[in-house]
Amino acid sequence: MVLVFAEATNGHFKKAAFEAVTYGYKTARMLGTECAALTFGTVENGSQLGQYGAAKVYNVSDAALKNFDSQVYTSVIAQAAEKLDAKVIVLAHTSTGKSLIGRLAARLNAGSVSAVKSLPETSGGFKVKKGVYSGKATATYSVTSDVKIISLAGNEVRPEKSGNDVAMEDLAITVPASRVKVLEVKRQEGIVPLPEAETVVSAGRGMKGPENWGIVEELAQAMGATTACSRPVADADWRPHHEHVGQTGVAIRPNLYVAIGISGAIQHLAGVNQSKTIVVINKDPEAPFFKAADYGVVGDLFEVVPRLTAAVKKLKAG
Repeated sequence: MVLVFAEATNGHFKKAAFEAVTYGYKTARMLGTECAALTFGTVENGSQLGQYGAAKVYNVSDAALKNFDSQVYTSVIAQAAEKLDAKVIVLAHTSTGKSLIGRLAARLNAGSVSAVKSLPETSGGFKVKKGVYSGKATATYSVTSDVKIISLAGNEVRPEKSGNDVAMEDLAITVPASRVKVLEVKRQEGIVPLPEAETVVSAGRGMKGPENWGIVEELAQAMGATTACSRPVADADWRPHHEHVGQTGVAIRPNLYVAIGISGAIQHLAGVNQSKTIVVINKDPEAPFFKAADYGVVGDLFEVVPRLTAAVKKLKAG
């Protein structure tokens, strides 16, 4: 069996959960087995995971799972895998998945590969690919252990509906007491989080000041994108730190990344160069970012961005 941990926040599934279940279903077909999804707590429409290929959806509803604790989650997922005799465990490569994959591998004596970006090759073994050296190369890993654990990089597999709703089943698991006391939880509401965003509009010091950020937000709104920024912008408190993308910030891999007034230092590129398409707008034709761009516009961003926004609005209106 392939077991997929489907993450949910406040009872709602993240896009990454549907990606992971789609991946798990396709992997299960290749291995000649079935895919099951595992959910925690109270989730809405958990049965819909069947639409993405889960033959069964199991739920552990203990109140202790309301807040994330990597030790508790590891114990519950490991118990579920052993109870269901799962040989492949799939996680989303989110902050949660990153916290769990190493613990699960140690707990289950399993081989693990994080941030996988393609379906496994199953002829003559089990091999998966992931980016290495900050995305400059691709490595192939052969996993030879009995139990295999992988985390799926975001936006690498498009969620695909391949079945129908399935009834959720309660799974009896012993949930250990948490040794972590959660005092407060603050969540960003109203926008798609950067790791899940398919389109990102980002800007840097070329904006000259926070008072000019309106043109960036207007373009992002027109494109249905999430906004981001470079480290110097976050360090200067022009933008909140959760918008900082790069090697020392959030690593993203959207389908479209628009960089406005960002020179493209190696630290920034390391966090965004897995984007499918990169568009750079900068008045400096020698900006390093142009070497990594799929499309580039050399010009004054204060002239280019408003015209781009107007063009996007016109296209959508048409």
